[in-house]
Order: sequence, then C-alpha cells, then structure tokens
Amino acid sequence: MSPAPKTSFLTRIRKATPEFHPSEKRLADAIVHFPGQLAGYTATEIAKLAGVSNATVTRFVRKIGYASFEEARQAVRAEQVAGTALFRVGGDGTPSQGLVARHLAQCHGNLEQSLAALDEAEIAGLVTAMVAARRLWVVGFRAGQGFARYLAWQVMQVRSDVATLPRDGETLAESLAGIGPGDCVIVFALRRPPRQLDQVLRHVTGCGADVALIGDLTELGAGPVRWTLPCSTTGAGALFDHVGVMAICGLLAAAAIERSGPAGRERLSAIEAIHDSLDEI
Repeated sequence: MSPAPKTSFLTRIRKATPEFHPSEKRLADAIVHFPGQLAGYTATEIAKLAGVSNATVTRFVRKIGYASFEEARQAVRAEQVAGTALFRVGGDGTPSQGLVARHLAQCHGNLEQSLAALDEAEIAGLVTAMVAARRLWVVGFRAGQGFARYLAWQVMQVRSDVATLPRDGETLAESLAGIGPGDCVIVFALRRPPRQLDQVLRHVTGCGADVALIGDLTELGAGPVRWTLPCSTTGAGALFDHVGVMAICGLLAAAAIERSGPAGRERLSAIEAIHDSLDEI
C-alpha cells in the first residue's frame, strides 16, 4: 500500500540548487515557498510570477530531472494528492472568502461518503471480533495514531486487553511481538503512511489475527485483511479533513459497547465504582 521510495519535487530542487544560474535560483525561491501553485499555473504564468523568462522555466525543470514543465506539474499534483501539506497551501496567506461555509460543505461530503460506503454486515462482523477477541490491538501511524488512541480508549470501557500501537519508546518489532491467533487488529491507514505499512499488514495477518483496515488510501482494498472500511478525507484547504474517520471510530465504539452485553456493563460499573472511590472525576 505504501508508495515506493522516490525523490520528491522539493528534494530535486534542493539537490540541483548549486547548479542554478541566478535567474533559476530566483525561480527556485519563488517555487519552494508555495510549490502547490505549480499544479494550477502554466509555465508562462510561473515565469511571470518569478520575474524570469519561459526559457528559464524550461531549463529549470530539466535541471531538476523532468522532461518537461507538464511532467513537473504532474509530479506536484501527485504530491498534493498524497497529502503533503506544503503543496496544498495557498499563495498569499490571506483567508479566502467563504472559509467556514467551504469547510462545512467539505465536512458534510466526507461524512456522507465515509458512512455511505460502510457495509452493515461487515461492521457487525468487525464489532463482534472487537468484543470477543482474545486481545484487541489498534494501530495508527502519524495522523492515524490519534484515532487509534481514541478508539482504544472508548472500547476499553467494556473489555480488557486493549492496546494502542506503536507504543512510546518501542520499536515496531517490540510493539507487534504480542499479536497472535484469536486477536483482532484494527489498522488506520491514512495518507501519508510510513513505508513499513505493507510489512506491518503482512506480519499481523501472518500471525493469524483478524485484521481490519480503516483509511483513505487508493489501494486500501488490496491488502490481505478481513475487513476494509474506506473513508473520505478530502480537505477544503491545506489539510485533510478527518471528520469521516472520527465518525467511523464513534460508530465502532458505540456498537462495541452495545455488543458487549452484561460483561461490558459489569466492567463499566466497576470503572464507575473506582471513580467514586478515588474521587477522580
């Protein structure tokens, strides 16, 4: 699922900087602050913004390893889709008109797309496994870590043996070593994942655990997992919008609490009793 290692657009510019002529350096300075602009501008427009000639733009893109301006622009668009925030930032730092309305509309769209894509039977099967599994592991890298912690925190109210991975101070191997048959593993696969994501998925499925994948990656359904829950995270600005991911977390947690039955209620009661005895809340 994770992309093959490649040289990013900005890395190409930095490596080629010593070879630039003064006009090419001026163009580089204009581009590196707002590289996302390259995706929507023509070569002539970029040249005008930087105060250089079209010939300078042509030389520039060739020096950083692209055959043409169009190839460079497609590379920038690919990095926008992949989730690089710098490539999604606007030009002058001024908030655009209708900011709240635009974000609200995008949140509604992501929420609707994320929940509409869910299958009732698949959710029921996953929730059953979350409650009945020997151990429940919730895995999240980068942006996914916060959602992993939230989901684990909610579910641990009605069952024990819930862990969030990776844990602070541990290597991946140390974190994954305890997973085995009879376990349920939920993995958050959100853009831009670490390159080890594929290896992690192969490892946990090979351990005999039942695995669920929640995320927005294009190749999400290609993994060797039992459940796949796609979500939409298209952003109205520089960042991705994760309202759909949170909605799926809330749905799974609420369903797991309901599915836990008498055993879950007994654990909830025990937690509240301890709260009272500690005068904690």
